[in-house]
Amino acid sequence: MQPVAYAAILAVVAPVTVMTWFVFTGDRAGLRNIQANLGRVSKAKGPALSINEKLTLASQRIMPKGYVAWLDRQLAGAGRPKDWPLARLIMVKPLLALAGAVGGYLFFAGGPSAQRFLIMVGLTALCYFTPDLLVRNRAQKRREAIRLELPVALDHMLISVQAGLGFEAAMGRAGTSGKGPMAEELIRTLQDIQVGRSRKDAYLAMAERVDVPDVRSFIRAVVQADAYGVAIAGVLKTQAEDMRIKRKQRAEEHAMKMPVKMLFPLIFFILPTLFIVVLGPTVMSIVSLFTG
Repeated sequence: MQPVAYAAILAVVAPVTVMTWFVFTGDRAGLRNIQANLGRVSKAKGPALSINEKLTLASQRIMPKGYVAWLDRQLAGAGRPKDWPLARLIMVKPLLALAGAVGGYLFFAGGPSAQRFLIMVGLTALCYFTPDLLVRNRAQKRREAIRLELPVALDHMLISVQAGLGFEAAMGRAGTSGKGPMAEELIRTLQDIQVGRSRKDAYLAMAERVDVPDVRSFIRAVVQADAYGVAIAGVLKTQAEDMRIKRKQRAEEHAMKMPVKMLFPLIFFILPTLFIVVLGPTVMSIVSLFTG
């Protein structure tokens, strides 16, 4: 057998062996500590761990801590879907990588070559990072929706404050009357305050979850106004005006980019087709005339 084939077999068998070793021979105390970090309560003499829990804990042990924190931030930006918590995402990633490795090895075994080996490695990596791409895409779409909804929410809060409501009551009114991720974040922030969290910590947690520069700027202004006793109505009015100006500028920027984006499809797809339709009959008539 060729050395490339041996390398391919080793690339598939070695990760599976290491994963099995961590699952069945890992330190129980360490596994319980990791389980507590994932947010699940476990007792020192609790029931035996299930296969899914073992796989989750083993996957997290071999992952860098910064990578797990990055996944958690992306899930927070995506709104933390109930069907895909962090533990399930960590568990699914090695299973997808294993499926990709098996499929790539079957393709490689059909005709061993360097190109097929690279395809097998690339397919394994693609399957492993596919959940990351999906979560990141959903987080970016949600952040963009929040960026678009923020000026409307600020206008609602400004009207409520000018009508005599407090800032938290105005947030609740904007959250209940609005729709979308921005309204969800306002309601969640109010829930954090109701369960005993300080207002400053709840506001900063909202800015960290959303991770949108406009929201971060608004939260910073609100925190400073609360600390120095500035009238919140003036802060909301200034922030609402700034957000409307930024939204207008972004719309103008997108409008200015459209001619450049339309240039390449126009040159390579529309103009050739137009030339064929318009000049085609004329060219055929000239060719038939000269060859007549």
